[in-house]
Amino acid sequence: MQVNVAQLLKELVGSSRTYQLGEVVDVTGEGDDQMVQGEVRLVRTRRGILVKGELRAQVELTCSRCLRPFDYPLAINFEEEYIPTVDIVSGLPLSRSEESGVFMIDEHHVIDLGEAIRQYTLLAMPMKPLCREDCAGLRAECGQNLEGEALDSSSWVMDPRWSELSKLLQKGNG
Repeated sequence: MQVNVAQLLKELVGSSRTYQLGEVVDVTGEGDDQMVQGEVRLVRTRRGILVKGELRAQVELTCSRCLRPFDYPLAINFEEEYIPTVDIVSGLPLSRSEESGVFMIDEHHVIDLGEAIRQYTLLAMPMKPLCREDCAGLRAECGQNLEGEALDSSSWVMDPRWSELSKLLQKGNG
């Protein structure tokens, strides 16, 4: 996702452009290409170009309870300022910003949105994704999925380390 901003850099502060995006991007940095769609607005600032994006993507995640893969819709909202590396009028290199994590406009006056989208996508993903809010997960004793089918309790064997506690429960019920 690259945008040439040479014309915008020549305009007055406050000038803007809006672009509709619909491109395949590696949203996780692991070769996980996904379609990203939405709108990006570029605004000329005193220092460079402010990029505001409202994007949507669908990523495949693994449920943290039942370990099944599922599709998760993401809303990716980001706002970053890109700083030029070359003066638009003279073509001379500009001094690099001392700020860490600053996005740069390359020497051809092109903004690459891919890295910002990747970073904000990772931030938008849930830490413990769930396929459903009421996902029952896996049975701790045997790892059998608690969803759907009737569970086979005949194959379940109690951990012998809990046998003494089991005897106390049997005394209380008897």
